[in-house]
Amino acid sequence: MHYVGIALAVLTGIGIIVIGVRFLLAPVAMAKNFGLPSWPSTGNDLAWLNLKGIRDITSGLVILIPLAMGNLHLTGWLILASTVTPLGDALTILKYRGNKTTAYSVHAATAVATTVAGVLLLLS
Repeated sequence: MHYVGIALAVLTGIGIIVIGVRFLLAPVAMAKNFGLPSWPSTGNDLAWLNLKGIRDITSGLVILIPLAMGNLHLTGWLILASTVTPLGDALTILKYRGNKTTAYSVHAATAVATTVAGVLLLLS
């Protein structure tokens, strides 16, 4: 069963790094799909989207580095802690009347998947 946890952790880590890179390369296009009703789209306001990209890349590395070192227990705790991010994203989208489908199908689903991955890694 720990292989499922490892696979989910790898997918989560690589996935959020890819999202981060995309926020650096095409910030407006990525922001449109995030689920919020509005987003920075011009000039210096785009810096906020670049910051999101950098933080996403960091989040992925925080998961992948201990996993690559074979520390499944630490990876489990870190991935459980990272669940705060997609859960917070979903709640923020709902609070500001964004796209409910995206809030649930992307962000809340990611929170569930990371929780499952973290628990499986802790149990392995």
